[in-house]
Amino acid sequence: MILAIESSCDDSALAITKIADKTIVFEGKISQDSSHTEFGGVVPELAARLHAENLPALLERAKPYLAGVKAIAVTNEPGLTVTLSEGVVMAQALAIALHKPILPIHHIKGHLYSLAIGGDLPMPCAALMASGGHTLILEAADYSAMREVAGTLDDAFGEAFDKTAKMLALGYPGGRAVEELARKGSAARFDLPVPLKGDARLAFSFSGLKNSARLAIAGFGGLAAMSEEDRSDLAASFQSAAIAHILDKTRRYLAAARPKRMGLVGGASANLALRSAFGELCAEFGAEPLFAPLEYCSDNAAMIARAAIEAYRLGDFCDPAEIKIRSRSPLK
Repeated sequence: MILAIESSCDDSALAITKIADKTIVFEGKISQDSSHTEFGGVVPELAARLHAENLPALLERAKPYLAGVKAIAVTNEPGLTVTLSEGVVMAQALAIALHKPILPIHHIKGHLYSLAIGGDLPMPCAALMASGGHTLILEAADYSAMREVAGTLDDAFGEAFDKTAKMLALGYPGGRAVEELARKGSAARFDLPVPLKGDARLAFSFSGLKNSARLAIAGFGGLAAMSEEDRSDLAASFQSAAIAHILDKTRRYLAAARPKRMGLVGGASANLALRSAFGELCAEFGAEPLFAPLEYCSDNAAMIARAAIEAYRLGDFCDPAEIKIRSRSPLK
């Protein structure tokens, strides 16, 4: 089995998966949402301190399975340096104590393999990743050959939702709150711009849309002057424009590349409106849509363990003393 650790941001997670049949035998996750809510976003130093408490607690629960572990997998890039460090230090300690090799796992590769929890991922495969930290389109020939073909120029899709939620006093994390509020509103109420509309670049941008939401609130004289209907309509208008933008660029990619299959991954891929529209778009171009189960859209260790099975079979081991931590790193 492979023991996997995920601590790239604010979720402490640990999973143990069988190499032979990819069955998950243990998984645990401790969310930090309530600790960061009052700040309206993740505080890296606080997140790191909580990982230092939560990861050992999860490991204690996993102890009955340690005897069957063949390797330790850990997210080492990209992410918040101070939180990645907590997972890597634990992985190093376990590797030394158990005399097992380490498998460093790229966080985005983990998300891609959230499409194959407990099973196989057909290759080649393209995917749209939408999360609080990343918005990109990637192409994968196999585990060891992946590349980013489109990225964001500024904010990520999920980040824009979180910041808009903060402006609407919806708390953190904001993606789910904006989505729920949007269900009550009319997307036609506010004429918010679809970013980079008509721009031929295969790139994403959400800072302008986020600012348009801010200006709409200011137009009322502030949030206190807005009714529940006003807030619902703005949430619906914002979500509609954000989804229109991300799908407009995905459409350009599908038209040019014509992949046989296209996945949707990342924390924000749990947005039901996005999932529905993405499925329809893939059908339009004859691409098989692939979706991660809702419970594995956000950061989790099961996806890291699943990716690690591929790394294990390739022998992508690393000396515990030589593992690198990177806040940013390209796919390869």
